[in-house]
Amino acid sequence: MSCLFGGWGRATGKAWFDDVELTWLSGKDLGRPSVTIDAEKTGPPMSKLIYGQFIEHLGRCIYQGIWAEMLEDRKFYWPVGEGESPWKAVGDAGRVGMDTARPFTGSQTPRVMLSGKEAGGLSQEGLALVEGKEYRGRIVLAGEAGPVHVSLVWGEGPEARQTAEVKELGREYAVYPMVFRAGASTENGRLEIVSNGRGSFKVGAASVMPADNVEGFRPDVLALLKELDAPVYRWPGGNFVSGYDWRDGIGERDRRPPRKNPAWSGVEHNDVGIHEYLDLMRILGAAPYITVNSGLGDVQMALGELQYVNGADDTPMGALRAENGHPEPWGVELWSIGNEMYGDWQLGHMPLADYVKKHVQFEVAMKAMDPTITVVAVGAVGRWDETMLAEASNHMDYISEHFYVGEKAGLLSHVSQVPAQVRRIAEAHRRYRETIPTLRTKPVPVALDEWNYWYGPYVYGELGTQYFLKDALGIAAGFNEFARQSGIYAMANYAQTVNVIGAIKTSKTAAVLDSTGVVLALYRHHFGAIPVEVAGAPEPLDVMACWKDEAKTAMTLSIVNPTRFAQTLRVDFGKLGRRGKATLYLVSGNDPEACNVPGKPAAVAVEERDGVKLGQTIQLPPISISLFEFGVGPQ
Repeated sequence: MSCLFGGWGRATGKAWFDDVELTWLSGKDLGRPSVTIDAEKTGPPMSKLIYGQFIEHLGRCIYQGIWAEMLEDRKFYWPVGEGESPWKAVGDAGRVGMDTARPFTGSQTPRVMLSGKEAGGLSQEGLALVEGKEYRGRIVLAGEAGPVHVSLVWGEGPEARQTAEVKELGREYAVYPMVFRAGASTENGRLEIVSNGRGSFKVGAASVMPADNVEGFRPDVLALLKELDAPVYRWPGGNFVSGYDWRDGIGERDRRPPRKNPAWSGVEHNDVGIHEYLDLMRILGAAPYITVNSGLGDVQMALGELQYVNGADDTPMGALRAENGHPEPWGVELWSIGNEMYGDWQLGHMPLADYVKKHVQFEVAMKAMDPTITVVAVGAVGRWDETMLAEASNHMDYISEHFYVGEKAGLLSHVSQVPAQVRRIAEAHRRYRETIPTLRTKPVPVALDEWNYWYGPYVYGELGTQYFLKDALGIAAGFNEFARQSGIYAMANYAQTVNVIGAIKTSKTAAVLDSTGVVLALYRHHFGAIPVEVAGAPEPLDVMACWKDEAKTAMTLSIVNPTRFAQTLRVDFGKLGRRGKATLYLVSGNDPEACNVPGKPAAVAVEERDGVKLGQTIQLPPISISLFEFGVGPQ
């Protein structure tokens, strides 16, 4: 079988056999895969934005993931001791009520009525503490009682706690900072807020973070994000955005109201909004990509957000941004209008004909306000794409696509799903370019701004699936396919970054690159950028070669072996010239279910081997990804 930019089974889009058949075949019986590399035939350069990421306000992606806050429901969305509240009353529970008449933020604030006979207040358990580690926090209090004691507790007895005292309270809310140092390690530390006095006190908000947080973010997660080195991050959704009011996430952090997450379970604390997201982009050196709410939101909401982010400080929203601590515009270029508006699960879903008009209305208004922005439209292969592109292609710069795949029996079938989906979408858009007249003069590139595996139990919170070596192979094969389809894709955003079907998994005190994250980082740093033709019969392997850059002095050869057998690949390097010794980046193992767990040694990792000789045959371990990087000289 011969094909441009080869892989496996291109005619059908499927692996040519499965593990069931492999059970009675040996590696020798499979035949010997062979390819020819024609380095003079190149495809369009791959966009660096292919290595993008996506973070959404969902599960443990941001809270208990990227963000360092240790307290849950720190602004009291839930009444203390009721519903899903993590807070419990200390002392007589009947003396802890909720003030709904004059809450500090949101709809209610806890008020503790004191008896003068016993301690009364609030506590929250389940805090993971590390012996000797410093924790910084603050508490917002008002009332007539005093003193109020705020304690970090790591065990039983009076010596297993550290206490800060607030001697006097006032009628108006005030913020009191706290510093603690844990005397022991525990997974069930506790914050207590109590008083033995008379009268009453109210708790407007509370916060505890490890003192080594970086502008509110977890340093261990930041280190892994820097290892991923994603060039762009999509935010804030996802389904979440269609019910999100960005104005809830600006201003004084403690005053931002907690809300029920509009699309998912749990509470949106609004601690991470535009400022924090763009701070994260600055810390990581990544480009921001903001989605505006075209679900329940309207054009005026989108324009307000755009002006807040990009407007001068003499505009109404720019002035508000300056008041909130950022005088200079951020100058965000990438903007998406809506998310998955084709789906009846989406808040604000409407008929296609109506949505096309809404999209155009958004785009015209946003481009009129800021002509420098790049606009991404909602897309989905089929009638939705055909209508959006036929009627509104002049009102978009990119069009988005999404796909998720599940688990399949058989290693080859499981791995091949990802490249098959990348190819399916690319082939559809090639047809659109041939059949939709407006695309002949102005092709619209694809932003695949959600893609991943999604299956299995949620062990890391809502949608918190565990990934395995077999998934890592699929992601690697996906990048091989992105190279083959480089003329179609302008951007791709792996969904999502942390915990929620994420490349990084966390516990309360540790973080690790999941198996897919290992491969995302590997290909971001070492995969080439300019695809070259790979022809022949690579099956059952997925093989792709790329020049490293425009200089064409180095090349990468990516080979995924999605079988349980060692394979031998014959390679005809054609006119490539003299090849220097290669560096091999190898990800392999005997168990396709191998995975990485926070706080434990990584079972899926990259083994780097220098000085590897690349001859006419290459030996490939079973269940493996082999990424070779080698210099090329004249013949």
